[in-house]
Amino acid sequence: MMPPTSKFRSFSLLALAIVVVWLTAPAAQAKDNWISVRTPNFLLVSNAGEKDVRQIATKLEQFREVFTKLFSGAKFNTPVPTTVVLFKSLGSYKPFALPNAAGYFQKGEDVNYITLSTDPVQDPFSTIYHEYVHVLVDNTSGNVPAWFNEGLAEYYSAFAIEEDRKVHLGELIPYHLQALREGKLYPLRTLFAVDHYSPEYNEGSKKGMFYAESWALVHYLILGNDGKRLPQLGKFLQLVTRGATIDEAFTQAFQTDIATLEKELKKYIEGHTFRMQIATFERKLEFDSEFTTSPLSEADAQAYLGDLLLHVNRSNDAETRLQQALTIDPKQPMALASLGILRARQGRFDEAQKYLQAAANASSGNYLVHYYYAYALSREGMDANNVVSIYASETAARMRAELAKAIELNPAFPESYSLLAFVNTVTGEDLDGTIKLLNKALTLAPGRQDLSLLLAQVYLRQQKPDLAKQILEPLRNTKDRNIKRQAELILASVKEYEDAMARFNAGPPSLQEPKSESTAREPAATSMSESDYLRESLRPVEAGEMRIQGLFVKLDCNNNGVAFFMIQSGDKLYKIRATALGNVQLISYVQGPTEVSCGARKNQENVVMTFRPSSDAKDVKAKIDGDAIAMELVPKDFQLKAN
Repeated sequence: MMPPTSKFRSFSLLALAIVVVWLTAPAAQAKDNWISVRTPNFLLVSNAGEKDVRQIATKLEQFREVFTKLFSGAKFNTPVPTTVVLFKSLGSYKPFALPNAAGYFQKGEDVNYITLSTDPVQDPFSTIYHEYVHVLVDNTSGNVPAWFNEGLAEYYSAFAIEEDRKVHLGELIPYHLQALREGKLYPLRTLFAVDHYSPEYNEGSKKGMFYAESWALVHYLILGNDGKRLPQLGKFLQLVTRGATIDEAFTQAFQTDIATLEKELKKYIEGHTFRMQIATFERKLEFDSEFTTSPLSEADAQAYLGDLLLHVNRSNDAETRLQQALTIDPKQPMALASLGILRARQGRFDEAQKYLQAAANASSGNYLVHYYYAYALSREGMDANNVVSIYASETAARMRAELAKAIELNPAFPESYSLLAFVNTVTGEDLDGTIKLLNKALTLAPGRQDLSLLLAQVYLRQQKPDLAKQILEPLRNTKDRNIKRQAELILASVKEYEDAMARFNAGPPSLQEPKSESTAREPAATSMSESDYLRESLRPVEAGEMRIQGLFVKLDCNNNGVAFFMIQSGDKLYKIRATALGNVQLISYVQGPTEVSCGARKNQENVVMTFRPSSDAKDVKAKIDGDAIAMELVPKDFQLKAN
């Protein structure tokens, strides 16, 4: 089974946005005084003065407050924490900056990082605002089209505020205006079809027009035509969030056709009628009273800096900082946890677990430490593709305990629920509770379609294909091609299962409908028994496969993530390997839910097992008969071949 968020499991880095400038700065000071400022939605750590930190914190909270008021029907939240590292000067920032960068936003599954200095030579906030919009939108909906996501992010990248109450929206962006004047607009159908794999999104010669036109369209829908289309844009967002196709959502929301809107947009651009809006709030957007300031020790500061470097994939620099933090304070929990994650990325999982266990013991108050420890344990038994078949019982118990602690400390962090649900799905335990966990995670992060996919798989494990299909069908329309492909594969498997069950449940032809007079005269030998009909309903044996019938005695699991089905068939005990349990078809022709978990079976089921025989010398020596393909549970009195 694949992990619920494979991009996080492998710690691949997400898009890293930067603002390009030229840096010419003096060397950083040897030692600084660091503080932390916690706000309702951000944590800032800085070696600058408290006044500067609070000003940046206020600016970020003001932006978030204004943005979340745009669509009254949408609920924007950010359960993944965002840490802002603010440096007092370009010199102190330089060791952590990207080349020629004034600031950047690093998105992550566990924590987002924003970095900047108090004296940049170019304003970094347009990039920061742009990327933060993506965080808010993606958490709300995993299905918004690329033009909307990028256009809205660009629209808000020009956000400005005066006197803490006068907000400027829709400020013109000169390079977009230039692209629109000099280039040729894409037809809206082309624009709407662009996704993250399209050349219009990735190729430099086409990318500029895509961003410019997306910005212009969102600008028009929000401010053009006296703002009449803004409520329609909000409805469009709601519809695509619920799984409607882009065409369905467009027609229902905008009450017009694409050609008409295309003409309106062209007129808006060519007429140079871009409007800007200044919204003045009755009261100042002040948050200072909600901020709390605390000093940071040198060890704490180095731990944050090391974790930042870890998230931007500078492993060697990260390790230097983290080891420095542990030299000062050997029990610094963030440094221990981050070093453990670094070791996990290096494939050194035994070391990773030691660091993470030490971090959990050092500080039970940090939910991420407990989550990280469980994550490192979850890597046990995974193959090169991050696929795991089973966990040892003691490993699963340890993970559950750590994740329960993480949830207790921070019930708003969806990754803890996601990983706990994944553990339960792999082990086949407490599937009802797993459904509750995933629904809770989806409440926190409704845009996480990977969680929806996992929920559908749990329903299939419970043999509830109708509930699985309710979740999977909308995923056919997702912009994420990987999620779409997985959903379609599972739906195809569901259809095969339903077809087999329909044939079986229909019963023998003799029981399906009354016979005509002529049919009644036919010999009784032509009618089929229920067992005969079940034999025809079983999965057909393909070339190179073998099928046996027997009792499912035990599922034997090892620490490498490999499981073995032990099937007693006559005088022989078959040992049939499953390197990935999720790839073994499980079909039941008996009533009641069936869970496949490690250990001896309390009630040994009558099964038909299909496998691919092995002639490998190592397998013969280990008495492994082959690799599992499908296991079908059949009634106790069923016989594969009539005697």
